[in-house]
Amino acid sequence: MWQGIVSLLPSLVIALLFLIVTWIVARFATNIADRLTSKMAMRPSLRELVETLVRIAIWAVGLLVALTILLPDLTPGSLIAGLGVGTVAIGFAFQDIFENFLAGILIMIREKMRIGDYIRCDGIEGRVEQIMLRETHIRKMSNELTIVPNSILFKNPVEILTDMQQRRHEVVVGVSYDTDLEEARDVIRTALESSDATDGDKKIDIFACEFNSSSVDFRLRWWSGSAQRDMHESRDEVIRAVKRALDEAGIEIPFPYITHTFKEPVPMASQGD
Repeated sequence: MWQGIVSLLPSLVIALLFLIVTWIVARFATNIADRLTSKMAMRPSLRELVETLVRIAIWAVGLLVALTILLPDLTPGSLIAGLGVGTVAIGFAFQDIFENFLAGILIMIREKMRIGDYIRCDGIEGRVEQIMLRETHIRKMSNELTIVPNSILFKNPVEILTDMQQRRHEVVVGVSYDTDLEEARDVIRTALESSDATDGDKKIDIFACEFNSSSVDFRLRWWSGSAQRDMHESRDEVIRAVKRALDEAGIEIPFPYITHTFKEPVPMASQGD
């Protein structure tokens, strides 16, 4: 027994030294890949994918050679054949992990959903902070961090709110029924066009959209920045500008009215009673 262990020591030492060399080569190759990709117009997530694949490829070759040195009877062909049988069992056991891993690679390859984008997906909303091979980190506006498996982002529709520099915002405002709607539309349009919160180069839409319980509602649509703070600041400015313009024009923005109807005459008490 001891003789067998002693006879394996040279092969074990060589295999260990080869693994150390593999570690050094992997670090060196990763640094080279990082320098090369940094000179290209590549997204950070795609650069990370390239570096990870280079590291995995080098370690796969290194481990294969180390096993061949340690076990001379083990050929690459027999090892690959053995891995083929074991891969099926491992695949069933770690199905979710492999699914998230492959989804992470596909997410990194596609051009959409960059780091820094604000997204909505399956009830999850926030800014993409980091895209990793198995998971994506999404930071909510309230600063909580959500760790999302990549398979969720790959299999479900993802709404990217900051895909473009601008997006269209909207708000609904109501005016009383006795208002001249053409006059109200002109007053609202003037308020929107004179506001710094709207893009004057793009069309502003003002549609009468609904007969509400106490008002006729207009739907206002305009273009502004796509970031969440841009949206909040734009809505704030538009609402204040429209309210100010309607007040100056004497146009009422009504609150809900309640009308009581009685089938029978209601007796009125006299002042003397």
